[in-house]
Amino acid sequence: MHAETLDYAAIADPRTWGDAPLLHALLDDMRRNAPVAWVEPPGFRPFWAVSRHADIMEVERQNERFLNGPRAVLQSIEQEDAVRAFTGGSHLLLRTLIHMDNPDHRVFRALTQEWFQPRSLKRLQDGIADLARRTVDRMAARDGACDFVGEVAVWYPLHVIMMILGAPESDEPRMLKLTQELFGPQDPDMQRQKSAADMGTVQDFFAYFTAMTEERRADPRDDVATVIANARIDGKPIGHLEAMSYYIIVATAGHDTTSASTSGGMLALIRNPEQLARLQADPALIPSAVDEMIRWTTPVKHFMRTATEDYVLGGQTIRAGDALMLLYHAANRDEAVFEDPLSFRVDRSPNRHIAFGYGPHLCLGQYLAKMEMRALFAELLPRLESIELAGEPAFVQSSFVSGLKRLPVRYRMRSSV
Repeated sequence: MHAETLDYAAIADPRTWGDAPLLHALLDDMRRNAPVAWVEPPGFRPFWAVSRHADIMEVERQNERFLNGPRAVLQSIEQEDAVRAFTGGSHLLLRTLIHMDNPDHRVFRALTQEWFQPRSLKRLQDGIADLARRTVDRMAARDGACDFVGEVAVWYPLHVIMMILGAPESDEPRMLKLTQELFGPQDPDMQRQKSAADMGTVQDFFAYFTAMTEERRADPRDDVATVIANARIDGKPIGHLEAMSYYIIVATAGHDTTSASTSGGMLALIRNPEQLARLQADPALIPSAVDEMIRWTTPVKHFMRTATEDYVLGGQTIRAGDALMLLYHAANRDEAVFEDPLSFRVDRSPNRHIAFGYGPHLCLGQYLAKMEMRALFAELLPRLESIELAGEPAFVQSSFVSGLKRLPVRYRMRSSV
């Protein structure tokens, strides 16, 4: 594909993100030829698309100069107008950590930060290992074929995050459906909204977590939901919008990104059988393989930032008020940072990927995600005799958080290990 056939404005089209060959051709061309590119997609307010690792790191290090608000993720003008109409004038439908800047971001992040540190997560290790074992047992009990996304990868991390929230297992199908609607509103297989003005998904989330808040205030427990429900900010109870938003970001991003990395990692192993064989021969490589899976898939495709002052980035003058789209997926294939970046290598070291972001907004759940993936592959790989595609994989059409939505596979499990 030649550069002249590529339209950089396509980066705003959700369909681009569901077409892997087109997406990678576009991102590679942008990174190599226009790493800081001004784009004006039809139906969107224009922005700078930033695709080089060094440039994204430069922005992420300066969170006072490049703000998350007011445009944390890319939305069409129609979507922005619908949000303002729904909220009565506010540009924010949710106010999560990804929408906040300091000093609020620092205060709200501290509420749950301890929960997601390695020393706190140690208490979950046995439970996660048991869940991984049961997940592979169910896979082994099937007839040697499944959709690895829909029958394996989405349920495993969802169960973990619901356990951390203290939510019942019976609510998992509802949480999965709402998450997929939130992150894939333009995907025909996942969308609930028939128009940008339909906010039913967010309303259902609010109803669910409002009930949870009331329960945890009346009956506190040792879970993250209790921390959020009873949080106090500047001596006052946490605001309703902020509490609901906190639940939603923990519940959704806490499992969807991990399932995307897990299923994307499995697809990479299937397409690179020599890497699968190497990993099975040397399980000590699982930690580095997990990091490579995360680099390879980069489930959070972008965040937006807004410049507070004029600034020169990558040779381009960014004006105060300009928006920037940080393309993590492109940066994680940057030839200046990664040796042979277009190859999947389970032993990659160093691996300076930025799939979890960088700086003050570094993902809270990175340690949990890695723990879950390590446990699953440590259980699965010794028991897996062979695996191959049983159909064409399909990707979610979403420019924000996306990965595989279908991964049909055929496999044989070993009778004993």
